[in-house]
Amino acid sequence: MDNQAAKVETKDEDEISLKELILKIKEWWQYLWRKKWIIIAAGLVGGLLGLGYSFIKKPIYTATTTFVLESGEKGGGLAAYAGVASMMGIDLGGGGGGIFQGDNILELYKSRTMIEKTLFSPLDSLSKQPLIERYIEINKLREGWEKKPELKDLHFSIGDNKVKLKNSKTQRLRDSVVSKVVEVIGKGYLNVTKPDKKLSIIKVDVKSADETFAKRFNEEIVKNVNDFYVQTKTKKSLDNVQILQHKTDSLRAVMNGAIYSAASVADATPNLNPTRQVQRAAPVQRAQFSAETNKAVLGEMMKNLEMSKMALMKETPLIQVIDEPVYPLKKEKLGKIKGAFYGGILIGFIVVAYLMIINFFRKIV
Repeated sequence: MDNQAAKVETKDEDEISLKELILKIKEWWQYLWRKKWIIIAAGLVGGLLGLGYSFIKKPIYTATTTFVLESGEKGGGLAAYAGVASMMGIDLGGGGGGIFQGDNILELYKSRTMIEKTLFSPLDSLSKQPLIERYIEINKLREGWEKKPELKDLHFSIGDNKVKLKNSKTQRLRDSVVSKVVEVIGKGYLNVTKPDKKLSIIKVDVKSADETFAKRFNEEIVKNVNDFYVQTKTKKSLDNVQILQHKTDSLRAVMNGAIYSAASVADATPNLNPTRQVQRAAPVQRAQFSAETNKAVLGEMMKNLEMSKMALMKETPLIQVIDEPVYPLKKEKLGKIKGAFYGGILIGFIVVAYLMIINFFRKIV
């Protein structure tokens, strides 16, 4: 009985009544009110710092490209001819799934291969400076490389990503710098999204403190990725067309050779002895038979070639640009009023938290 009474008493002591809570809040408010001039001074200092930051902070430019992507058709009516074509060793395509399904193309934009290829593209049609050199210049990386001899003399040229250096140490150093730049751009500069999951519209944003870099990088990466996408999607069908075209041209050449051979035999025996017909009849008939056979096969090959070209046309995806970046780009800049307001609020909050912590520990001691 005594234990139960003790538990009830302890529980009552641990609970804080509404009145006590209000008194605690009032006490804290009175304490902060006594420190109001410190808090106001801190807010003013924070506002001045925020105002100064708004002058120093460079504006961020955003280059945006939106395009619609429609994948090519697979299979369709060509499936009926697949069996006939396979008898001749020809694959007309139309089976299996595509390489890029769903949102894979969005990840393709952030792949190292695509970003690196873009970085080694020219800044413009007249400039010999690659985009990676512009990036280094914008972010003033060479100032930090001055004390590092191995980085101080490191320079990049257009197309360097395709060239392997003989010096493995220099190659490793160059690759490490490129990898770091690719990582930073993939995370902080490049944003690829589908505004509406139900639609096939893709939006590519590139943000940078340099307007020229943002626009050129956006244009180049959209071009590189979309070209790679189309080439990869149609590679199988394109190979089939090239194989069929080669076989068709070879068969046509053989047929033409047989026709000319028959004519040549007749020309070589203008005054043939009637008793020696074997000299003309056998070669001519053999050449004519070869020409007729090749003619029949060539007809089927031509039919399959045209079907293969139709398959290639159907599988070729449609990429239509809706909007592309134009000068002047969209600019995001921290305004003076916003900078002063956010700076004052931030520093004021930090000072209030510091005063409350100091007062709390003082009461404990």
